[in-house]
Amino acid sequence: MRLRASASAQRDTAVIYVLQEGGATQFETWDPKPDTGSEIRGEFNPIKTNVPGVLFSELMTEQARIMDKLVVLRSIHHPSTQHSSSVHLIKTGYYCQPASNENEMPSVGSYAAKVCGPVAPKMPPYVLLYHGERYDGPHYLGAGYGPFVVRNDEDRPPLRVPNLALLGGVTSEQMGDRTALLNNFERDRRVLDTKGQAAAADDFQRQAVELVTGPAARKAFDLDAEPTRLRDHYGRNYLGDRFLLARRLVEHGVRFVTVGTFGWDHHGGLWKDMRRNAPRFDRALAALVSDLFDRGLAERVLVVVMGEFGRTPQISQINNSPPGRDHWGDVMSVLLAGGGFEGGRVVGSSDRKGGVPTSSPYRLECVLGLMYRHLGIDPAATFNDHSGRPRSLLDIRDRIKELEG
Repeated sequence: MRLRASASAQRDTAVIYVLQEGGATQFETWDPKPDTGSEIRGEFNPIKTNVPGVLFSELMTEQARIMDKLVVLRSIHHPSTQHSSSVHLIKTGYYCQPASNENEMPSVGSYAAKVCGPVAPKMPPYVLLYHGERYDGPHYLGAGYGPFVVRNDEDRPPLRVPNLALLGGVTSEQMGDRTALLNNFERDRRVLDTKGQAAAADDFQRQAVELVTGPAARKAFDLDAEPTRLRDHYGRNYLGDRFLLARRLVEHGVRFVTVGTFGWDHHGGLWKDMRRNAPRFDRALAALVSDLFDRGLAERVLVVVMGEFGRTPQISQINNSPPGRDHWGDVMSVLLAGGGFEGGRVVGSSDRKGGVPTSSPYRLECVLGLMYRHLGIDPAATFNDHSGRPRSLLDIRDRIKELEG
């Protein structure tokens, strides 16, 4: 209750968290190195953005046109290059055991659901938009704070929301009858409940029924309500659908939306894969940012785009595969938009080879702290884990000074 009260001043804020799982290359996105040799620079050329002196990779054409709305952090780092522990880090702020497939700490989205709840009633507080998820769960917070999951992938367009569909042949009236019957079955159990578990389960059941039968969530998830021109602007593909749906969800009252993109783990075939995937990503992300500004949502909604680490300065070739880049935690780039931050800025820098920070180095966890603070959540707040031990939302939570004031 104290945490909810502390977040009340920013009750309408929301986050769209865009994941680049696999580890996005800084060179082929927002930190190209035109003055290095081809063994570091790679195949793509830098291009000018609409902010003088700021260069992006030629693959980020649409984003380059709106750099005045963006903030790029070029000096984020952390020491791990192992996938599972680093993915767990970007979603929770903590490393996990390398062999772990389950959350060992709650995700940022689950904390947002627990502390803040949804912006609007009868909406899920936390939604996950992608195919196949890992470490997005609530762990010791309880299953009620897990994400509402919408899965789609590039092989099965368009996006569908099966969670909001009743089983074949079931009407809303029959759903009401079944809910009443369930309540009768649960009555005796509630009488004997001494720990509040039944009451909590009843609340989650009520929320689930409201989502399936109520109009609020159905309206938010309805992409067909968008104009044809805007859908074309985002792109008629799985990424365009995800990014557009993310905007609809925060606009209708979802607190935290996690959006998956594509696999960025390019040990080999980096340039071929990026030529195929990056234009869809570039277009959808630029459309999302512009759309948020056009709708007056840029103050309220923070967009964060981040992978679990960067890629090596040296181009590599494994087992005679096409060349690519390996894992590199020493420096990575992160993109921000909205959240009330002034755009057109680059925070920090990497060296000439793109290998280490040379100014304003910040740990990756500081970006998660930025998200918490935007939501009005104190990242130093604690919750007890399963053993009763108080655990902070983040142990590393320094502020990014250049973005304050």
